[in-house]
Amino acid sequence: MKLDVIVSLCKRRGFIFQSSEIYGGIASCWDYGPLGVELKNNVKRVWWRDNVYLRPDMVGLDAAILMHPKVWKASGHLDHFTDPMVDCKACRRRFRADQLDATPWIHYCPATKGNKFEIPGGEPCTHCGARRTLCPACGKGELTPPRQFNLMFKTFMGPVEEDAAVTYLRPETAQGIFVNFDNVLQATRLKLPFGIAQIGKSFRNEITPGNFIFRTHEFEQMEIEYFVNPSDVIDGRPADEVWHERWIQERLAWYERYGIRREHLRLREHEKDELAHYAKRTADIEYEFPMGWSELEGIANRTDFDLKQHSEASGKSLTYFDEERKTHVVPYVIEPSAGADRSVLAFLVDAYREEEVRGEKRVLLRLHADLAPVKIAVLPLLKKRDAIVATAREIQRRLARRWVSAYDDTAAIGRLYRRQDEVGTPYCVTVDVQTVGDTERGEVGDGKVTIRERDSMEQIRVPITELETVFRELLTDGVGWSAVRARYPAVTS
Repeated sequence: MKLDVIVSLCKRRGFIFQSSEIYGGIASCWDYGPLGVELKNNVKRVWWRDNVYLRPDMVGLDAAILMHPKVWKASGHLDHFTDPMVDCKACRRRFRADQLDATPWIHYCPATKGNKFEIPGGEPCTHCGARRTLCPACGKGELTPPRQFNLMFKTFMGPVEEDAAVTYLRPETAQGIFVNFDNVLQATRLKLPFGIAQIGKSFRNEITPGNFIFRTHEFEQMEIEYFVNPSDVIDGRPADEVWHERWIQERLAWYERYGIRREHLRLREHEKDELAHYAKRTADIEYEFPMGWSELEGIANRTDFDLKQHSEASGKSLTYFDEERKTHVVPYVIEPSAGADRSVLAFLVDAYREEEVRGEKRVLLRLHADLAPVKIAVLPLLKKRDAIVATAREIQRRLARRWVSAYDDTAAIGRLYRRQDEVGTPYCVTVDVQTVGDTERGEVGDGKVTIRERDSMEQIRVPITELETVFRELLTDGVGWSAVRARYPAVTS
């Protein structure tokens, strides 16, 4: 599947829009529309629920985006948070020097009288055998020598710029957790091992952003810093190594739990020469995006680097008192770090399906019910029947008190179903003549509605009075569709 398919769906159905589009847009900045904001909030909500609410060893934090500039000096970001950059002297485009070999390149081939070709990254021209030496974008300009480019956005704090203090938009949320380590420890009295979780915005002045919401200047992180006593041993192994492996497996299972197919996930260990300067070991969970295998989440063993750095730079002790050994220790840190935006993209890509139903193409998103932007759509079969419309609207109002629900009467029922399939709504409720009766014919309604399940398209007839019970089972209690379906009469379409 091509990424353009997802980009088109996202704009058409209100998931994601280009930022400032009416002014021509701004590169690699995106706005989440009515359905997109619900999907992203749901991803963050289940992440927070599973990692904070359901774990006794985890608490949450929401640190400020703007921090003291000394934080970034101590963390190493001012000196080390850089990428090698080159510029084209002709078209002025910029590229990461370490990614040039993997970048497709334009070539004007002399063996074919100067014909223009786009050649895959790292490969030679099949006509003349030449390899890329010039700008990969224009194929004509020479590239400047590489120079280091700091990825942090600089800003000024104060009313007058020339007198203001220089500060930075944070490039990661982790440092807000480290500098608050002692505050959290004193407030909660947690015992090692324990974790601090945070969801928040980060900003990076990427040289080559792109691939939709995969790599952007402004993004949202879901991060955990899990603190472990370096003196502890579990089954003969250092506790930090055991906990690192546990977190790798837990985070991999989390994506599978919410619908991503296992064959689209893999683990990639960082080689020694690519490890961050603070890391003992790092493993990435990679997903097979339309543009290829790329990082979805990184799980790093950061050792005690960060707490020691901030302790030394600030003069404040950032240690934990080990009651058993009667000594102060600097905890090691395991860091599962995921991107909310990349997670949204992965869930969208993996949920996308195209099927043929009765000779027509059916597009649907098989989103997990916990992630679906709309849980229930209430649809009147005939919008010109006042009793049907009134009943449908009342049902939708009742359901909306507990679940995100929608009402739609702007098309025939078949098209309404297709619309809801395309945005991943797991259940539709249809109100028809049989529900309300026909006074002109003296027919009394049965007070029942049809529930349609998205993936199977199966339908059952359920009394209106039992709707809340049924959806509580399906959407809250984890009861499967097949168990609910067995209790009610099926409807054949």
